[in-house]
Amino acid sequence: MATLSEAEVRGKLQSLAGWKLASGNLERVFTFESFLPAIAFVNRVAGAAESAGHHPDIAINYNRVTLALSTHSAGGITQKDFDLAREIDRLQGGA
Repeated sequence: MATLSEAEVRGKLQSLAGWKLASGNLERVFTFESFLPAIAFVNRVAGAAESAGHHPDIAINYNRVTLALSTHSAGGITQKDFDLAREIDRLQGGA
């Protein structure tokens, strides 16, 4: 899968609320009421990531979950990252 140019990434980011370009990744921070809802969200993300065969970097700090997406095998951000970001946003609605 081909990597997207920075201009393409910035253009596509306009359709993803809350996501930003950071250190060569699509990144978003999700904040929850407490630890357990944050972990439940991470578990939903893990299931979606496994189904997609595409795995984000995940950092958990009590009620905050930071997700970073890039396609390591392609060496940058691809459409695959935007597809998973949209799925993650959909899953967040169930938090």
